[in-house]
Amino acid sequence: MKILLVNKFLYPRGGDCIHTLSLGQMLRKMGHTVRFYAMDHLKNIENENRFFYAKEINFSSTKLSGKFEATRRILWGTGIENGVQKLLKDFHPDIVHLNNIHSYLSPLIVKLAQKQGIKVIWTLHDYKLICPTYNCLCKGKVCEACFSNKTNIILRKCMKNNLLASVLAWGEAVNWNKDKLSAWTDTFICPSHFMAKKMQQGGYPADKLQVISNFIGEEQAEYIKNTTYPAQEKAYAYIGRLSREKGIDSLLKAASQLPYRLYIAGTGPLEAELKKKYTANNIVFLGYLTMEDTINLLRKVCFTVIPSIWYENNPLSVIESLCCGTPVLGRDIGGIPELLESDNCNLLFTQDEELPALITKMFDTVVSNNRDELSATSLRRFSSEQYYRKWLKIVE
Repeated sequence: MKILLVNKFLYPRGGDCIHTLSLGQMLRKMGHTVRFYAMDHLKNIENENRFFYAKEINFSSTKLSGKFEATRRILWGTGIENGVQKLLKDFHPDIVHLNNIHSYLSPLIVKLAQKQGIKVIWTLHDYKLICPTYNCLCKGKVCEACFSNKTNIILRKCMKNNLLASVLAWGEAVNWNKDKLSAWTDTFICPSHFMAKKMQQGGYPADKLQVISNFIGEEQAEYIKNTTYPAQEKAYAYIGRLSREKGIDSLLKAASQLPYRLYIAGTGPLEAELKKKYTANNIVFLGYLTMEDTINLLRKVCFTVIPSIWYENNPLSVIESLCCGTPVLGRDIGGIPELLESDNCNLLFTQDEELPALITKMFDTVVSNNRDELSATSLRRFSSEQYYRKWLKIVE
């Protein structure tokens, strides 16, 4: 089959980007012809079709023209149609497989593909189709008010606590609404049962929702299988974006009360603030890590912590940790429990106040864990082969 994979960025910027690139690699290995479509960006590593890519827009532009261009892209998909039409005509794909496309790209792509009779598959990495802010948070608290009435984003100023930004997000949601997107899309892939449940609550038809968990990339899996465990350190780690929805501040508060070393791997908007606020010797900020360095860290520490306060969908950080044989202490929210409940070496927490005691408990129990067994089981559970078999049933 000929498959066009679509994502707003094509470099390891986040879980959606890593998934898209890994999916392309896996589909090519299985004998399919794969091409990509994205917003043009200097860091993109798949540039074969750059001629067709959407022009880069900058939401931080200080120029009025830049803000106007970004607004038109969000509301109407301006700057998308010409390149997509040319690429579809040049490639003639059997399937257009979408990932994260809002804002930098546009749901207009769905309409254009459907109009040409091309099967459209859409993997959902966040809640943008039912929550205009994408994360089901309003002022730091879980919120589902927009599931039934998108006007709530304006009334509550959910988007950055800013009225203008909230009005823009409302306009995007109203124009690219569930009736249109449901009609244009053949199947939505939900990486978690939790996501599928929320999509149904948001009005999407159950018969268009299929659950397939994310998978670990083949390059990562091979590296894990072919490297030996380093000497284990009595330490734990957080690997992910340094932003409020990730709950990182809660973890750092707990770490400040404990003697154990905590490694923080990742970057994000809170990086400078957190480094200034948390200066204890047992808290080590590592910044961005390569795939190899991430795996080496995961195999060195005793466990990882996922303290997110938003509805995590099917986080790759959990999957990567388990595949390395490293247990996880995760918040009981979103799709996290689905990933952790099958292995009794993992723990869940609900309240921030539980963290110090549970972190200590994880250290007390980690010696009894069979990390090789956890790694082998997880590598099978989250293998690309497992994903491909389920994916093939959907698209054929």
